[in-house]
Amino acid sequence: MTPIEHLEFFFDEVTKDLTVSSVADDEARQKIEAICRCLVNKAPIRFVMACLLAKLDRPSVDIRKPYTEISGEDTFSGRHYDEAFLESFVAKHKLPCNSTTAFLTPAFRNIDRLLSPDFVFVGRPKEVYENALFILDLVHRNQITSANLLKEFLRILILIKAESEGRMQQLLSDLKPSSDNAALSSEQTLTLLQQHLACKNSSRLPVSMVAAAYQAVGQHLGETTKPLHAHNAADKQTGSIGDVEVILTNDESVVTCYEMKDKRVTINDVNHALAKIAAATTRIDNYIFIKTDVIERKVVTYAQTLYDQAGIEVVVLDCLDFICHYLHFFHRHRSGFLDSYQQLVLNEPNSSVGQPLKEAFLVLRKTAESN
Repeated sequence: MTPIEHLEFFFDEVTKDLTVSSVADDEARQKIEAICRCLVNKAPIRFVMACLLAKLDRPSVDIRKPYTEISGEDTFSGRHYDEAFLESFVAKHKLPCNSTTAFLTPAFRNIDRLLSPDFVFVGRPKEVYENALFILDLVHRNQITSANLLKEFLRILILIKAESEGRMQQLLSDLKPSSDNAALSSEQTLTLLQQHLACKNSSRLPVSMVAAAYQAVGQHLGETTKPLHAHNAADKQTGSIGDVEVILTNDESVVTCYEMKDKRVTINDVNHALAKIAAATTRIDNYIFIKTDVIERKVVTYAQTLYDQAGIEVVVLDCLDFICHYLHFFHRHRSGFLDSYQQLVLNEPNSSVGQPLKEAFLVLRKTAESN
């Protein structure tokens, strides 16, 4: 069988009975589950699975040598197995893994020595990397087959996915409005968003806020937004000019761009935006920085000079201030805005907006509407 056929066969096999593990060793099962359930770092999941898949496909390789830079004829490219087979498989079955290869994350990049149990990855939490090395060593010592370990990874990931979907469905059902349930006020909505922004790993949320603002009133403005790109996608890769690109209805020409910053906007940031605008094929009217840090007066002053120089409006706005004005200006559309924001957040891949952040919003919204 090909690597992808192995994966599909194992997937079908484990889904027949998710209560049955293919790994008898308790310690190995616990370490696999710890790798899969680590919320702060999911890169080791695909890293280990790629190594297991390579060993299954080519039994002669040393599973501890997933880099062609390592000496010896028994090395292999773990990144190849990750990108060529695991990436499409994970996306197809919507497994709770990162959407991009593990081998380009800092800890797994540029390694040229054998991954023995005493190897130290530069990453956190250190336990998840130690667990990954433990699994590789098990296979190297012929303690457990790569096939059985792969099946156990799939079983745990499918269980985690089912658990997450169950919690989300319950939280969503709790939000069903009753007939006398009044919409949150603009200020209550703003407080809800502020609470959500205060959660960990929330840097993607301003993108969803601005996109939701246009979705809720776009038909009245004659403007809408282009589909959002992945959180970690570079502008050069996507061809985009900003994080949120606003176009006229029935016209693909971008007229306004929003760039989100979770740190201070600098003059260099503004100049970089000007370079992107100059290279654009259409005229951009507005380039708006949305930030969650302090706005420096010198940057604002510099941006104000650009209209006379280049005919482009460049402005730096605070995220919550922007949304506050929007909610009051479009007061009658605040419920539609909140629904759009919720949908955008829930639709984001977990690599951009993690499952805890999605659940946190639903809990916060339920609490706000209950009060």
